[in-house]
Amino acid sequence: MSRSRHLVMPEAHALLDAYGSSLNAADVAGLRAMIQAMIESMPPPAEDGVKIAEYRVPGSAGAPQVRVLVYIPPGVTGPLPVHLDIHGGGYISGSADIDAALCRQMCVAVGCAVVSVDYRLAPEVSYPGALEDCYAALQWIHRQGSALGFDVSRITCGGESAGGGHCAALAILARDRGGPKFLLQLLGQPMLDDRTGSTSEPHPYTGEFVWTAELNRLGWTSLLGIEAGSAEVPSRAVPARVQDLSGLPPACIVIGSLDLFVEESIEYARRLMRAGVPTELHVLPGGFHGSASIVPGAPGSVAYFQLQYQALRQVFSADPQLRVGSAKA
Repeated sequence: MSRSRHLVMPEAHALLDAYGSSLNAADVAGLRAMIQAMIESMPPPAEDGVKIAEYRVPGSAGAPQVRVLVYIPPGVTGPLPVHLDIHGGGYISGSADIDAALCRQMCVAVGCAVVSVDYRLAPEVSYPGALEDCYAALQWIHRQGSALGFDVSRITCGGESAGGGHCAALAILARDRGGPKFLLQLLGQPMLDDRTGSTSEPHPYTGEFVWTAELNRLGWTSLLGIEAGSAEVPSRAVPARVQDLSGLPPACIVIGSLDLFVEESIEYARRLMRAGVPTELHVLPGGFHGSASIVPGAPGSVAYFQLQYQALRQVFSADPQLRVGSAKA
């Protein structure tokens, strides 16, 4: 018997009844196959005028080139603000291509360019390989963006699930290296803490649908190369384990109340605020992991994306001297 179905947004009930509650993947290969099948089942995008280009950018020292997809909105003139998108997939699956619909929608809704990074996946490449790929994409935007028509003074970064986790880690890495700064970390249902579903006390109502504690352990263990939740995990590999969160870009976190990651997101937001980082947190009732994409017409799903677009519009349109946190940028 379901422990949390009565709390789920009503628009998702029929879908959960028809297709089951979780991804039901026992291993990396199974999860990748399910993600690929999901991509192939998606309808072709409606004509929206968005232009898409593919580039190969220099990787970190000794690493291969990194593939990126660049989305340009129609009818926008002048240097474009640019958002670095990092796809989800539990650190072990997916590609930049799975975010095509999200990137196109954001591109049109916000009027910004979007660069989606195709980072290397675990377990074939463990930490910090994927993070270095994301950092390489950020550096490329900063160095080459002007030539592509981007306003490199207006860069943001974000992602869904594992992409949100990588974004949070990238903000920390860029701070620690004195690297390119971005104006906002946009964290959608972010995967921030390897202890969730492994060593921390489980929440009685979260993690039943789509992304479970078992899948979370698989994803984190694959990324880290050691058991998730163990004392040997290096703190720098997990955003929630990093002690000093000061000096990071402002954050906007959006998540459903039934998502496995809700408590780690709330805690991360609390710690960011205590570190003096301007932080916006939205917890949407009845939402579970991925529900905004699974039932996009539901009011909570519409709010999920509109809150993110609003955060981007606000930071892109702000006077540079008035941007939140600009004194520390």
